[in-house]
Parts: sequence; structure tokens; C-alpha cells
Amino acid sequence: QVQLVESGGGLVQPGGSLKLSCAASGSISNIPTMGYYRQAPGKQRELVATITRGGSTNYADSVKGRFTISRDDAKNTVYLQMNSLKPEDTAVYYCNAYVRTNMFMPPRNYWGQGTQVTVSS
Repeated sequence: QVQLVESGGGLVQPGGSLKLSCAASGSISNIPTMGYYRQAPGKQRELVATITRGGSTNYADSVKGRFTISRDDAKNTVYLQMNSLKPEDTAVYYCNAYVRTNMFMPPRNYWGQGTQVTVSS
């Protein structure tokens, strides 16, 4: 079984920064894609950013230029550096990963438990 454990959320003032981390553990062969989604109250879950093993990244338009996603494959960990935070960034942030537990099987989708990010003065 695979687990994704998130850390790094909290309360920050507008214009501030936070860094989220998500570590995958368990029976892992490789992780083709890792990323973050977020869900604000009363809204649907939305993509924030993703990163592939090859380092290709994809960002939501709303976070481009402010957020940076990166990964450390030796640690099976993905990071989301969030700068210039705005009140509209307030949401629960969920780590997501497509994990291959066996090189002969297709990857499966896993989610973290979510971490609250609140941007408020």
C-alpha cells in the first residue's frame, strides 16, 4: 500500500510564503506524476500544479509566477513553494500522485489527507 503524507500548511498574511511537502511511502517502483490540487469551501477541487519524473511542470493560470513545484525522487517527495499568497489561495491543499508499485502494472492514483492553507490578515 502507498501513503502520501503532507506537511507545511498554516496561516499566513497576504503577500507571505509557505512551502508544502508531500512524501510518498510504501511499495513504490516509480512515481510518474506528482502534484497538488486544492479545494476552497463551496468550490470544486482544482488543479494547482503537477510535475513529471522528467521535470515537466504544469500550473493553473491563477498561480503561475507565484508557485513553484519541485520533486526529490530519492525521497519520493514533492514540494510546493507558494509565494505572494493571496486570500483567494485559501483552501485545503491535497497532494496527488500516480504511483507504480510494480514495473509491470499501470500506475494508480493516490491522494494525501489534505493540509489547510489560510491567507488572511
